[in-house]
Amino acid sequence: MKYIGAHVSIAGGVSNAPLNAEKIGADGFAMFTKNQRQWSDKPLAEAEIAAFRDNCRKLGYLPEAILPHDGYLINLGQPDDEKLERARAAFLDEMKRCEALGLKYLNFHPGSHLKEISVEACLKRVAESINWALERSSGVIAVIENTAGQGSNVGSSFEEIAEIIGQVADRDRVGVCLDTCHSFAAGYDLRTAESYREVMDRFRRLIGFDRLCGMHLNDAKCELGGRLDRHAPIGAGTLGFEAFRHIMCDPEIDGIPLVLETPDDTQWSKEIDILKEMAL
Repeated sequence: MKYIGAHVSIAGGVSNAPLNAEKIGADGFAMFTKNQRQWSDKPLAEAEIAAFRDNCRKLGYLPEAILPHDGYLINLGQPDDEKLERARAAFLDEMKRCEALGLKYLNFHPGSHLKEISVEACLKRVAESINWALERSSGVIAVIENTAGQGSNVGSSFEEIAEIIGQVADRDRVGVCLDTCHSFAAGYDLRTAESYREVMDRFRRLIGFDRLCGMHLNDAKCELGGRLDRHAPIGAGTLGFEAFRHIMCDPEIDGIPLVLETPDDTQWSKEIDILKEMAL
């Protein structure tokens, strides 16, 4: 089964996320566990945690169908030691929130070297940050999201992601989320059956489908290899419908959340229906 959904709002509390997912016909969903543009937030109340768990249970959302995302300020490859310490503390807080909510994954962007250290040194810092957080938490898998390669961000290539994973001590607790827009922007062509299979075979060789914990399904506004993180509605960008048909018909991409982050949330129900029809 493919858990098709979208990144839903937590306005009014995280317990509303499963309710918002159910309203759009989602089989799974993504969410933030706090304000994504702030370093810290008040701890989750026990009543809110219980309500979230209860709503997931009532609506049939299993932990493996939910892909929480960490805050946008966190840079686990931060060159500055003091700022890196703050980023790690914020990331650990996100891990602990996922633990409390009974969630399995925490999706995050690997980080940026800010043109102050080498790519290799940045990848090493990301891996060390993951190790630091895993040692201080339990259960939750750190899920690295591939990037579009914009600016000084690392993690746009499968090789760089594999390099990070190779330096993680507890590899049972590290996974990957593939974003279709990011992949296309980084030069991975998903449009034809042949090029899609070439990309996925490369992913299998370098990383492995056993580490694929989720996907973000977004069409793209840039050309292949354009290195711009600009999402478009499904079928309305440079990827086109066929790229998503390949994913929906791929049996290797089952049992994980497939999450829309397309720009118009009023169209999510329609896009979910399109993707479900492709899967059939």
